Amino acid sequence: MTKNALITGITGQDGSYLAELLLEKGYKVFGLKRRTSVPIMENIDHIKNQIEFIDGDLLDLSSLINAVRISNPDEVYNLAAQSFVGTSWIQPVLTGQSTGIGVTNMLEAVRIVKPEARFYQASSSEMFGKVVETPQKETTPFYPRSPYGVAKVYGHWITVNYRESYNMYACSGILFNHESPRRGVEFVTRKVTDAVARIKLGLQQELRMGNLDAKRDWGFAGDYVKAMWLMLQQDAPDDYVISTGETHTVEELVEIAFGHVDLNWRDYVVIDPKFVRPAEVDLLLGDHSKAKDQLGWKLEVGFKQLISMMVESDLEKIKKSLR
Repeated sequence: MTKNALITGITGQDGSYLAELLLEKGYKVFGLKRRTSVPIMENIDHIKNQIEFIDGDLLDLSSLINAVRISNPDEVYNLAAQSFVGTSWIQPVLTGQSTGIGVTNMLEAVRIVKPEARFYQASSSEMFGKVVETPQKETTPFYPRSPYGVAKVYGHWITVNYRESYNMYACSGILFNHESPRRGVEFVTRKVTDAVARIKLGLQQELRMGNLDAKRDWGFAGDYVKAMWLMLQQDAPDDYVISTGETHTVEELVEIAFGHVDLNWRDYVVIDPKFVRPAEVDLLLGDHSKAKDQLGWKLEVGFKQLISMMVESDLEKIKKSLR
C-alpha cells in the first residue's frame, strides 16, 4: 500500500533530499509551502512534478489542519523553520514563532486530524550550545546560545510533551551540522565554497570570515535524511543524535575548499568582526552511537569529500550562469 508523507520546508536543503528519498521508496509526497510572489523551487525543480504542494504556514494553525486533511499522511516531517542562526539575533521573535511555536501548531494539527500519523521534528545540535559535556548525546543537557537554539529547545520539548501526553508517535532527530550543494549561501560552508569558486574564476578577490577557530561536526545532508526516515520506521518513537562523531574547525573547512582548486586560503581570507556571533558556540561534537546501534544508520560521505563536492557544484553553477 502506498504511504503518504507530508513535508514542511520541502523547498529547503533537507526537504529536497528527503522528498527524493521518499519518492524512490514509492511514497506519495505532499509538500507544505508558504505563499510567495516568486516561489523558490531551485532545490526541488527536478522533482516538483512528482510532488503535490499545499499552501500553508506554520504560524497559521487552520492552514496546517487543512494540509493534514488534504494529505492524510502516514508520516509528517516538520523541517520548516527560520533556520539561520545569525538571523535569529536580528529577528528573535519571528524565530521563536516559526521555530518554536510553529512546531506546536504542526503537532496540534496532526493531533486533531490524524493522531495516528508518525511525526518527525527537526531538532538541532545548536540546542547544546555552551556544551556541558563532549561529545553530546541524547541525554546531554541543553544550554542554547542563540535565539535559534532556544526556539529549537522549545520545539524539541513540545514534541516530547505531545508524545507523552497524547501517546503520539512523535520523535526528534537532534541533527548536527549537515551540508550539501543545496545549502543556502548564508551558511558558512556554502559561503566558503561559493566564494572559492568565484575567486578561482576571477569573479571575487577575497572572502570575509568571522571566527575560524569554531569547531563543528559536519556531515552530508543526503545521509542525514535517511536517519529521519529510519526514525519513523521503528516500533516505538524515540529521539536520536545524528552526527559524524568528528569535529573540524572553520579554518580546516576553508583550507580544504581552497586547496581543492589549488589556492592558498591565507592569500584570500580576511577576518571581519561583523561575522563574529554575539555568543559563540565553540565546539559541537555528536555521539551517534544510539542511531548506529538502534536504527542501523551509517555515514557514507566524509568531510573532505563533502567540501570537494560543494566546491565542484559551485564551480559548475557559476560557469553555467556565465555562458
